[in-house]
Amino acid sequence: MSSSSAAPAAKPPMRDALVAAAFRLFLERGYEQTTVDDIVALAGVGRRSFFRYFPSKEDVVFPDHEGCLAEMTAFLAASGPEHEPVRRVCDAARLVLRMYAENPAFSVQRYRLTRQVPGLRAYELSVVWRYERALAEYLRARFAGRPDGTLSADVIAAAVVAAHNNALRCWLRSEGEGDAGAAVDHALTYVQRTYARSADAPAAPARGGPAGTGAAQPDDVVVLVTRRDAPLWRLVQELETALDRG
Repeated sequence: MSSSSAAPAAKPPMRDALVAAAFRLFLERGYEQTTVDDIVALAGVGRRSFFRYFPSKEDVVFPDHEGCLAEMTAFLAASGPEHEPVRRVCDAARLVLRMYAENPAFSVQRYRLTRQVPGLRAYELSVVWRYERALAEYLRARFAGRPDGTLSADVIAAAVVAAHNNALRCWLRSEGEGDAGAAVDHALTYVQRTYARSADAPAAPARGGPAGTGAAQPDDVVVLVTRRDAPLWRLVQELETALDRG
């Protein structure tokens, strides 16, 4: 063979070949009409090889989620006290987006298939719940010992997943057009703006104000008690003092 001859293209890894074969058949025959035997026959491997990579036919539709979940869990485990927790879980959600954005054509194809097959929608919900649980467990540890710490953790984790999925599905419905990262960043910024500051700081205890004032409460309610005949400038002065101390 001359040195100018092109080298033969390398075969895709078996796992990738099984996914490609499965989706080709799903498109040609439909998901329900395709069996594992059909997939392995097209891929040119045996049933044992299929089940070495995928526990079920449903798993071949979501081949990358296990790895992504493991990556996200490791990312959260590597967090330190210097990481603001709500920002951290938002950054963890961006790892999931990266998985989808790396192969837009496949992601859109899977989205279409999942919308058509009720069993796959149910499977997808179970996958989403596992992501949400990983986020909530991290936040519960960070908020341990705080009033409503568990409640805050669960609500924020659900908000992160909902915001991420809202932006992601809009992108998938657009056939993968546009900047998925910008859409998800916008949604997650909303979550951070809503929850980050209040979730990361314990509630401040009530403090007595100067003569004639109440305390600035944790929910930003200020009660001012003064004489009816007090001059207006005195009311303003006492109010400013209360807010500065609140």
